[in-house]
Amino acid sequence: MTQSSPYPIPAGLSPIPEEQLDLRPDAEVDHDLLHPKPVSDEKNVWLFWDTAQRPDLAPALLAPGLGRASARPPAGLPLNVASFLDVADPTVFPRAFRDGTLAGAYGAQHTSDLVRWPLLLRHGGVYVDVGLMPIGDLDRLWCETVGNDASPLEVLTFAMDGGHLTNYFLASGRDNPLFLRCHRLLLELWAADGGKTTTDGMRDSPLLRGVPQLRTSNGFEEGGRVYSPAEVSDMLADYIIQGQAALLVMGLVDDEDGWDGPRYVHEHVWASEFMESSQLVNQFTAWDGPKAFELMSLPLPREGEAESDGQRQAREIVEGCLQRSFVFKLAHGIIIRVRGPTLGSLWRANEGSDDVPGTYAHWLRYGMLHWEQESLPERCGFNLDKPFKRGPLLRET
Repeated sequence: MTQSSPYPIPAGLSPIPEEQLDLRPDAEVDHDLLHPKPVSDEKNVWLFWDTAQRPDLAPALLAPGLGRASARPPAGLPLNVASFLDVADPTVFPRAFRDGTLAGAYGAQHTSDLVRWPLLLRHGGVYVDVGLMPIGDLDRLWCETVGNDASPLEVLTFAMDGGHLTNYFLASGRDNPLFLRCHRLLLELWAADGGKTTTDGMRDSPLLRGVPQLRTSNGFEEGGRVYSPAEVSDMLADYIIQGQAALLVMGLVDDEDGWDGPRYVHEHVWASEFMESSQLVNQFTAWDGPKAFELMSLPLPREGEAESDGQRQAREIVEGCLQRSFVFKLAHGIIIRVRGPTLGSLWRANEGSDDVPGTYAHWLRYGMLHWEQESLPERCGFNLDKPFKRGPLLRET
């Protein structure tokens, strides 16, 4: 059985059978999240919140199975990283994490960075940022790739600018060889100079020499100071240091270790293009958060009313994201400094504005919960024609 829909269903989507819908109230979902079953296989969804409840042990949350995930920490969250990993093990976490000295403007984000690879290496599954709203069929994607013994694909992610993988969506089985080397390199970057407490300057590590750095043409003004595009590029490289580490490993050929990164990526990594799969709203609005917020807050035209220009744009966003994207990424990090308020930050600042019946935001949310895409995203490649580095992973060049 299927329910009748208050909104039009875009082409390429089908209603999820009613018996398969998870329409439980939040309290029931919270109960299951707060009382997880023991980790028994690799099919897990991992989420992370940084809260003040246990500042020494950054809270993590496990949702067994690949079903509905909550974008907010349940009240009374008792779980933390120590429930799933040895937080005192120097082979798992750097000193700043272990002794609680990890600092910097984006300490919470970098704490989260340090959690995701160890979780996947130890337990397997999918790590997703809590700012991701699911659209595509994650269970189907997992079962056709990582969870399929006949498939050569071992890693799921999104590809950015033809090379970088996005760390806000990562999936693998236990002890994945790519993520194992990525994590070793990340720990070594944090261990530099006797142990770092922030990622500032990590981009200049000799261990990353030869890795292309993301560049931006955007500068910004803050507190009376103007930051040039070059300064912003350096800032971004330190902010996404986990991505820089991953890119080095993907482009590394280490004959001593028997590792050929470009070949591994070509044969074993499934990725779809990140803008299409996760950031499509920004493509529609040219990264204009206030515009996106205004459009998504518009009501749909009533019966007999003509569609306005704004309503047409909002409809194209909703239809495009539901038809073409795998997730809907809400940004709350450094991008706000560089580009100003985002749709995610404005929804957070205007509580409930994303869930008003009759608006395009509500249409989007309804579609995410009640409809499924009839096909999976297309796999794209990485531009790794030649290695960035030849030699041992942790040897400076």
